[in-house]
Parts: sequence; structure tokens; C-alpha cells
Amino acid sequence: MHCSYCKSTEIKKNGKRRGKQNHICVSCGRQFIDVYSPPKGYSDEIKIECLKAYVNGEGFRAIERSKGVHHTTVIYWLKQIGEKLPDAPPIEEIPEVGELDELETFVGSKKTIWLWTAVNHFRPGILAWVLGDHSAETFKPLWEIVCCWQCYFYVTDGWKVYPSFIEPGDHIVSKTYMTRVEGENTRLRHYLARLQTLLTSLPLRYRKTLCYSKSVDMLKYSIRLLLHYLKYREILVIN
Repeated sequence: MHCSYCKSTEIKKNGKRRGKQNHICVSCGRQFIDVYSPPKGYSDEIKIECLKAYVNGEGFRAIERSKGVHHTTVIYWLKQIGEKLPDAPPIEEIPEVGELDELETFVGSKKTIWLWTAVNHFRPGILAWVLGDHSAETFKPLWEIVCCWQCYFYVTDGWKVYPSFIEPGDHIVSKTYMTRVEGENTRLRHYLARLQTLLTSLPLRYRKTLCYSKSVDMLKYSIRLLLHYLKYREILVIN
């Protein structure tokens, strides 16, 4: 036997630790046991099952009930993957016509937050997005990405922020031509429980559900994971 740290062979027994023989190295003084338990944890298959359920509309506690995995464990897996993924998959084709829209949701204690999205009018998939309030300051980082596309036209719903960035000759204000981006935003609500909202009685207003996001970071991780899943139909597992 040799020391796990300095590789010395001068080893002495040093009592028991959790029912197993403990040893001490004479050279470096470090202690260790000769037989370690196999690592505990869930298989990649279980991780993929849980995260697939998450990006198909189930909340963390619903996954806990159906899969038997504690919701904080699923949250940890989401964070672990979300930190590694880019905001959106790489752009395969530069759009000739871009569509821009905003999606309202909630974070924390009834705080409204807006998800701004940009898509190619002729192709499925969200190409870029940003989270924040409904102001020009929030939209600016998204526009810095979108303006590089140099589209022939940009289609929006006419929100007052857009004319500050888009030239009048390049700007089309029309709900009729926004079916792509509105469809993508609807798909986000469909696949992510935390983006789903309920309508109250008239006058129509949105209110949050029990699956609302408690932090902006978790909402970001969720969007990254979902966009990756919708693009590649796979869950990236990080060990």
C-alpha cells in the first residue's frame, strides 16, 4: 500500500472511519481509507430523462413527483448545462428579413420582465434574444447583434423603442407579417412551464403561475437549454 497523496509506502493504521480502516502516512501526515465507496449519483440516462421532461413543459416539482429525483438536483443539472451553452445555436443563414418581438413573463415576486427575440422571417428558430425591461437600454444589445445581419427589412409590432434603432425605410410595422416570431414565442411558452401564463377575467391581464422563474439566471439557463434542444433534439450532459 502507498499514500494516495505523496505515494510513500510508510503507512500505519490509524483507527476506523465510518466502519472502514483508516491509515496515516508517516511521511506527509495525510489520512485516507484504503477502500472508498463507489461514487453516488444518477446516470446520464436519468439526467437526460429529467431535462427532457423539463423542456417539454414539466416543472421541477412535477419532475420530482414523476421521476423521483429531488427538484434541487434537477435545478443543479440545468444550471450546470445552462452555464456552458451559448445563448442560441450558431446562425446557419443570415436573414434577409428579420422579425423582432417581445414576450412578457415574470421573475421573482411578481416582477415583470421582457424577453426580446429575433428570428429569420423565412426559417424556424430563435436566432438571438435578450432579457430585461421594455426599454431601449435592454433592446440595444440585441440590436447590436441584429444590425450586423443587414437585413432588407425588419418587421416589428411598432413598439416605440424600435424606430430609435431601425431606419424608416427598413422598418415594417405589421402584425400580419410577424407570424414567425410570434409562433416562436408561443413555442417557448408551450415548452417551458416557467413561461406559461394564465389569463384572468376581463379586462384581459396575465398573471404568473406556480412555475414562474425565481431568478433571471435560471430563466436564461432554461432558454439556452430549450433552444439547444429544439435545434438538435438532444440534451447535452455535463459530468
